[in-house]
Amino acid sequence: MALSPLFDLVGGDADRQRVEDALRASVQTGDQYLTEVASHLIVAGGKRLRPMITVVAAQVGGGLGTDDSVQGGVACELVHLGSLYHDDVMDEAETRRGVDTVNARWGNLQAILAGDFLLAKASEIAASLGTEVAGLLARTIGRLCQGEITQLRHTYDTGRTEDSYLTSIEGKTAALFATAARIGGIVGGFDRQRIETLTEYGLAYGMVFQIVDDLLDLTANEAQLGKPSGHDMVEGVYTLPVLRTLAAGGTPAAELADLLGKPLNGVEREKALSIVRSNNGLAEAREVAGRYVVAARDACASLPDSPATAALAAAPGALLDSLS
Repeated sequence: MALSPLFDLVGGDADRQRVEDALRASVQTGDQYLTEVASHLIVAGGKRLRPMITVVAAQVGGGLGTDDSVQGGVACELVHLGSLYHDDVMDEAETRRGVDTVNARWGNLQAILAGDFLLAKASEIAASLGTEVAGLLARTIGRLCQGEITQLRHTYDTGRTEDSYLTSIEGKTAALFATAARIGGIVGGFDRQRIETLTEYGLAYGMVFQIVDDLLDLTANEAQLGKPSGHDMVEGVYTLPVLRTLAAGGTPAAELADLLGKPLNGVEREKALSIVRSNNGLAEAREVAGRYVVAARDACASLPDSPATAALAAAPGALLDSLS
């Protein structure tokens, strides 16, 4: 995915470095081993979109990024990283961001405990920002779990509904983006209406983010993804383009349904990819993502004019355009 216009904002590079420094500092402990395991994916890099949304959201009134907005963003990023540690254990993944996963390098027990540690640090930081932020982050972690459970319930389910898919990605992905934007509004001292608008923006952005990610899984190559294309189908996770292809009916849908419902070997994966790529599911999923882009821009239209608002408004469209 292309870098976001959030990073083009005046002060963006400096703010991103502040986030990076604070993120690394947040997992320093007196135990060198724990520090190494907990900081493994931080050191590996990342776009830091969630904390940048927090920092930029706090600036929509025309102010500068504050220490509280940086800390709020770090709390969100730690939740994201903790969830990745746990996801890699569940998926038995071996690489992430071009390095060994924590579970591959140190084992599942260490990965689970290190993920728990990251969630605990996120909660500690949130508590330092007040009871509202602390409660918000706790609810968000619950929503992440609900979204993942909804997805797990429909593994290898060719009858999965589109509503189930949208509910799942709203919980497992979009909710944390919504929280990142909301925290920016809270620590920015904004009124309730502006905080709600920022939350709506973050939710819409998160929906775009996940649909684009699901499209990339089906359209990008292995060199771009770091894993074979169609990995979600192999794992029994049927995303919006696949669901739209199945729902279209006809011979392609029947052939795809015959392949799915079980793990796929290499030949089956290539055939399933060919069916999805040659039908309308990809284009229709992109149209759905486009509606969320519009929703995010509409939210920004009611925010004060500022460089930060302009950056937020441009970010979801840039994300979708990165598919081209």
